[in-house]
Amino acid sequence: MRVLLALLLALLPSVACMAQTNHAYWNGAIAAFEASDRANPPPQHAVLFIGSSSIEHWKSLAADFPEVKVINRGFGGSELGDSTYFADRIIKPYHPRAIVLYAGDNDLYDGHTPEQVRNDFAAFVRTVRAFDPGVAIAFVSIKPSMARKALLPKIRQANELVRAYARKQKNVTYIDTFTPMLGADGQPQPKWFIEDGLHMNRSGYELWIRTLKPWVDAHS
Repeated sequence: MRVLLALLLALLPSVACMAQTNHAYWNGAIAAFEASDRANPPPQHAVLFIGSSSIEHWKSLAADFPEVKVINRGFGGSELGDSTYFADRIIKPYHPRAIVLYAGDNDLYDGHTPEQVRNDFAAFVRTVRAFDPGVAIAFVSIKPSMARKALLPKIRQANELVRAYARKQKNVTYIDTFTPMLGADGQPQPKWFIEDGLHMNRSGYELWIRTLKPWVDAHS
């Protein structure tokens, strides 16, 4: 009995991981992107923005970068592994000139470690580079939101691990939006967020635009 109990306890992390990586949950969202692409083919060689709700909610993306061809393929609630899993459907067909990725926020909230976030980003890079070796990739740092203030130490660690990884890669860039979003006390600031304390308001996106614009312009 003790042996059986030990085996069951050992399997619990794997079961939890399987629950967290149920990519099929997003099939409807990905199919909607594909239907939209058939009805209105997006531009080739654009700058592709992909990731979780911070990208999905960026409805003014095209207007915010008026001189750049952009595509928004954010799907809210997603994790890094979801963008990797669906890369052949929502990255490969566009032959993007560059990719801006925001993800990792939900990963930490769901119990992933900072090391897993770094490793999952590395897996994303490998997957994309397998079919487009030269594409430039930018990782937008995980934001310090009010709603996830308790995760701030893990957010810092994940961001630093991704930054260190990016430094060693060719044409992979870590873009620091984390630091300018902090207050003088080093804590998250409510001024960047809507009422839920998680999703950004216009001021938050304007900060992102200022921070991202040099990289986007250089790769458009």
